[in-house]
Amino acid sequence: MDATLEELTEKGLYNTDTFVLDGVLLRINKVDFKGNNIFFEGSKYRAGDGAVGVEVIVHYKDTKWKSREVKITWVS
Repeated sequence: MDATLEELTEKGLYNTDTFVLDGVLLRINKVDFKGNNIFFEGSKYRAGDGAVGVEVIVHYKDTKWKSREVKITWVS
């Protein structure tokens, strides 16, 4: 489903009392393309104590995309 946290709340899929989401919210905040590399900055949210921010570099080689570097930037 392509929706914001606000839209998920309106659909009843996010409990504002417990801060728990019925599913996982993946958010991409920044994307940079440089040659055969793509840099992503984003986060994963499931609950107030189950969120993590990441920076990922993905590299294209031999017709495949593979993670080159994954860095956790914050955890809640």
